[in-house]
Amino acid sequence: IEDRENDFSQEIFVSPISRYSIVFGKILGESLVALPQGLAIVIFAVVVGVPFHLANIPGLIVVSLAACLFGAAFGLLVLSNLGSQRSANQIFPFIMLPQFLLAGVFAPLKNLPWYLEIASRLSPMRYAVDLTRGVFYAGLPDFPKVVLDPPIFNLAVMSSMFALFMLLGTLLFVRGERNR
Repeated sequence: IEDRENDFSQEIFVSPISRYSIVFGKILGESLVALPQGLAIVIFAVVVGVPFHLANIPGLIVVSLAACLFGAAFGLLVLSNLGSQRSANQIFPFIMLPQFLLAGVFAPLKNLPWYLEIASRLSPMRYAVDLTRGVFYAGLPDFPKVVLDPPIFNLAVMSSMFALFMLLGTLLFVRGERNR
């Protein structure tokens, strides 16, 4: 949205490169910026005594990158029709806060009522959280207690949703730029 407000996105779209390449490059760049923030969280977890298995760290790095890309594509879809930073700041909490609860960020979800199970399955964040838990608890006896779906299923759902979010988000964003 900041690029749109500063007319930077219109300047980029003049180039003879695919719109999808431009948007994916922007998403990849922002995702790589988010990785050091994740590293800070991991360091904090080690400091407070969260038990880590060093063998899981490479998998967690890959999952973190996948979650960043997935979240950025979701953000692109949500924010593609918003015209200002102010409207994004007002709307985005209403989209993200329910996902925190429906994705099981604070506690793993088991035995939800059917209506919350449907809402949870529609929440994109659920699959990223569950994939992260699947990699973190891989090989541990607590795995079946905290992981909802197999990691390969979560990765497949995230990949499908990523492609859909990228396609629709880029179409909406480019259309919004043409109509300005």
